[in-house]
Amino acid sequence: MHEVDGTSHAALGKGVCHAGQCDFLVAATVKSFDSGDSNRDLHMIQTTRGAQFPIVSVRFRLAQAALNSPTLDCDLEVQFAGNTAHYSHVIFQQTINGAAHHITGVVPSTLSDFKIDPPSFLTIPIKNAIPVRVDMVWHAM
Repeated sequence: MHEVDGTSHAALGKGVCHAGQCDFLVAATVKSFDSGDSNRDLHMIQTTRGAQFPIVSVRFRLAQAALNSPTLDCDLEVQFAGNTAHYSHVIFQQTINGAAHHITGVVPSTLSDFKIDPPSFLTIPIKNAIPVRVDMVWHAM
């Protein structure tokens, strides 16, 4: 089975720091992910119950002192398809250019983490692994 990449350019986020801790929320609509095949994208929305749960969100907390580190070690809470999964010690790489923080890494998610039954293609089920590659730029205010 081949791999398929979907991309969303519609993720939005916010971070608030208080007493040395920063809480972040990043979210995107499920329908904003585009694989280049509208039929596949529609099936993905149906499989993930995107009409009932239209938002995928990620919450995490970092120590304020770690914000400028080249490596970010994050404990993530991901809400997707009506379920919540927790991922400990997800490592992201960060490069900083002025106020722009370029962050990259992979969230090691699976369909079963969100209680999604793997759909099949010609009776062959797709893989359970759905790693999410993160490549985003965060602008500090």
